Amino acid sequence: MTATADSTAPAAARTVTIGSQVLGSTRLPVFAGPRRGADVVHVSLRRHHGETSAEQLLCATRDLTAGPLLVEPFSAEDLPAVSRYADGVVVGGAWMQDFRLLAAVGRTRLPAVVHRGPYCTVDEWLSAVEYLLAEGNDEVVLCEGGSRTYAGGRTTLDLALIAEVRERSGRPVVVDVTATPALAAAIVAAGADGVWLADDAAQCDVDAAMEAATTLTPVVRQVQPRSLPGCREAIDRVDAALASLLEYRVQLVTEVQRHKPVAGHAGRDHRREAQIVRMMARRAPSLGRSGLARIMDAVISAGLDAAEASNAPAVWRL
Repeated sequence: MTATADSTAPAAARTVTIGSQVLGSTRLPVFAGPRRGADVVHVSLRRHHGETSAEQLLCATRDLTAGPLLVEPFSAEDLPAVSRYADGVVVGGAWMQDFRLLAAVGRTRLPAVVHRGPYCTVDEWLSAVEYLLAEGNDEVVLCEGGSRTYAGGRTTLDLALIAEVRERSGRPVVVDVTATPALAAAIVAAGADGVWLADDAAQCDVDAAMEAATTLTPVVRQVQPRSLPGCREAIDRVDAALASLLEYRVQLVTEVQRHKPVAGHAGRDHRREAQIVRMMARRAPSLGRSGLARIMDAVISAGLDAAEASNAPAVWRL
């Protein structure tokens, strides 16, 4: 069997579709447990130790979500039920080298997410994928969960692996931040194709990860979609990022007004506004200074109106 890890030339990038989600494309989905509003739901049958039938558990889980569902089987015997109810299969890091399980998962032809074991090398990880490919299943996503360190037994994420593994395999790479959910924004900025959270992750962590994916993706992942739905989806994400930045700008403008002796529209500094437009024109040459001037006039006016409505006390009057 020829291992993917042996290839030295960069592999062609590919996408993997899990239900309605396309990984490696314009979107950056968040994975979490049921009832948390994530883009993709995942559950593990291993915690039940085979004491409850997979059919029963997955039927109940499917009732909780209409979205894409990933399932980690307790054993290969669960795979028929997984095939009936799920959109994909999870191979946990601890079983990444269970080659009989990998082959059985490959035969389902369902998309598979293969986690790297905390003590496994990248070569071993990519070699595990070959067992799926040998069964004719090329729909594979890789999930990096970090390496176990000797200092306190902590799991440490190596964000450099995201680019390395994607280049070597051509496959989407998501990152498991179960141990450190606060790193969700960092792994989005590092170029991950998705954020993986525990199935029992706190709702605030899921919300924070989804916000990071929405607002940072247009900055770090400027793709060129080739369809109308793809273009609209990318524009929606840009608009979401713009809205978040505009809200932050209003907060800053409100604070600025508290420090100015002449606040509001009467205190506008047109020289500074012209300087802002000149600097922005370097980043948005297609709009030009005249187009940016119109946009910024509306942004500044709306910001000043919002600041005035806040009734924040002026610092110089305190």
